[in-house]
Formats: sequence, C-alpha cells, structure tokens
Amino acid sequence: MPWFLAGMRGLFSGPALVLMSAFVGFCGFAFEAGIPLWQTVFMTGIVWALPAQFVLIGAIIAGASLPAAALAVTLSSMRLMPMVAALVPLIRTRSTPTWVLLAVSHFVAVTLWVFTMERIHKVPPEGRVAFVAGFGLTISSVNILIVGILYGVISHLPAMVGGALFFLTPVYFITSIWASARSIEVYFAMIIGLVMGPLFHMLDPELGLLYAGFFGGTLAFILERLVNRRKARRNE
Repeated sequence: MPWFLAGMRGLFSGPALVLMSAFVGFCGFAFEAGIPLWQTVFMTGIVWALPAQFVLIGAIIAGASLPAAALAVTLSSMRLMPMVAALVPLIRTRSTPTWVLLAVSHFVAVTLWVFTMERIHKVPPEGRVAFVAGFGLTISSVNILIVGILYGVISHLPAMVGGALFFLTPVYFITSIWASARSIEVYFAMIIGLVMGPLFHMLDPELGLLYAGFFGGTLAFILERLVNRRKARRNE
C-alpha cells in the first residue's frame, strides 16, 4: 500500500502535469470533431494512449470503416509493445500473477514509461507493481475526469492556447525519452527519426511516419551493431 500511494503522488510530477494539459487540448479537438461526451470519456479510459485517440478521431472524421479504424489504432499502439517488454521484467517477481501484469500493462504509454523508468530502481522489487499501478490508475482516472468536466468548455479558448497545449506533449516526450535513454541505439533512433520524419512526410503525408519508423529504426539498429562490434574489437 505505501508504494501504491507513492505511485499516486506521481500525479504531481512533470510527466503527469504535461499529459493532463494535453488532455485539456484533446477535449477541444474531440468537441470540434463532433464526438459525443460519453464516447470521448469512454475512449479516454479504454484507448488511453493520447496519440491513438487522435488516430481514432481522425479515422472517424475521414469516414473510415470500423475495421480500418481499429487497424489504424492497433498500428499506432504497436509502438508501446517494446515499452511493455522493457518494463515488465523490472516490475514482476516470481509471485506476481500474470493477470496483474496484463492489467498494469494497459496503462503503459510514454508518460507512464518515462515516469517509471526514471524512478523504478529506487523501489524495492516487491513494491514495483503497486507503484506502477498507483500511478497508472491515478493519472488515467484524473484525465477521464478532466475530459468529462472540460468537454465543450475548452473550445472557447483561443486557438493559440489550444495549439500550445497540444505542442507541450511531443516536446516533453522527446526531451524525456532522450534524458532517460540508457543505450546508444535510442539516441540513434531519435536523431534519425527527427531527420527522416519531415522528409518522408513531404514525400508521402499519409504513410510518411510509417516509412520513417521502419527505415529509421532499421538504420539505428545497424549503427548500434556497428558501434558495439567496433568496441568489442578494441577490447580484444
């Protein structure tokens, strides 16, 4: 219980505050798109990851079919799989039930991952699942309340304010992931992605992000192998 409460206190951390400000902007976007209040609240709790929610609303606006919208959200959320794979070994113990890990994994998004990876080594192994659950449940519940209370209200803010709230999230995510990276391939991937992203977007606005992720990730992987191989040869 103490570690669950410690996770709950993460609500007042930088990652949580930035995410909450982004959800304020999301309220305005959902309202302007004509998404009903109950659907917006439901989406916040079930889909959770903010980029996937934008993808879903974009698919709705475009008139995409249900299978196409589901596929788009799934592809958007696949980026979270490596985060889950990196986090679960750090928080589970031999006595941790599988269903608990699956439940906690629902809350894994960039915010939780960055927050947890920066602090999890200070938490004893037996309290790590509770710590992650405390933060995940708290931040998701608060954002559901934010969406429910501010839906429709935020649309009256100046467009510049709403845009600034949206922009806070990617800026924070980029700087936080860079600061919390512990291996060289993460730096390679981020630098290459920042360069390739705009280039591929100009070539193909619809699939540019997918191309940038595929080619950028592959190139980062190759560079990491070359660097490690050179280090190994020097140590021989």
